[in-house]
Amino acid sequence: MMRSAWRDSVVAYIRAEARPADKFGHQPRLYALATKIGQGMEYDDDVLFAAVWMHDLGVFLGHRPQDPVELSGWDHVPYTIERSRELLRGWGFPEGKLDRVAEAIRYHQSQDDPKTLEGVLLRDADILEQLGAVGVMRLIVKVGRDTRYPTFSSVLPVLSDAANHLPGKIRLRSAISMSIPRVEVLRSFLFALHEEAGDMLG
Repeated sequence: MMRSAWRDSVVAYIRAEARPADKFGHQPRLYALATKIGQGMEYDDDVLFAAVWMHDLGVFLGHRPQDPVELSGWDHVPYTIERSRELLRGWGFPEGKLDRVAEAIRYHQSQDDPKTLEGVLLRDADILEQLGAVGVMRLIVKVGRDTRYPTFSSVLPVLSDAANHLPGKIRLRSAISMSIPRVEVLRSFLFALHEEAGDMLG
């Protein structure tokens, strides 16, 4: 099946705009996860693809506020929805599906309650990305460059919370199954870290 031109525009744009550069890998991994979770389900792949690739636009450098005080209160979702709608329309994305993309992005975070299957697929996949080895890497890379995480010790509560609470928020059975080995990896990492460093992690 020939890939839609708008999809190429989405990927090229996110590749260019994802800063720091390591943020780009999240999108292709997330889409692969979401489609794997959704195997055998009836969902709109145009909506899923667009929502997955655009959902974090407002957290990229150049799209979020630079001022630390303003950044601390920044909600990237409204910006992402508005900007995504403009960009997708310009790239020829089907007009009648824009609202469904916005709906999926609006409720993609773990505390949210998505109402559409595309939104649930995006949210479940996004939760999986916070678990396992990938979840550890995505968080540790923020140490020292994100004011919330000045030290290695500062990320431990986030990783512990992910292991203890995020799996219970996953909705779809296929995603729940996929979460089990990821949680085991995360718990093993936290145990090893405690054994090796104790309270001297820094």
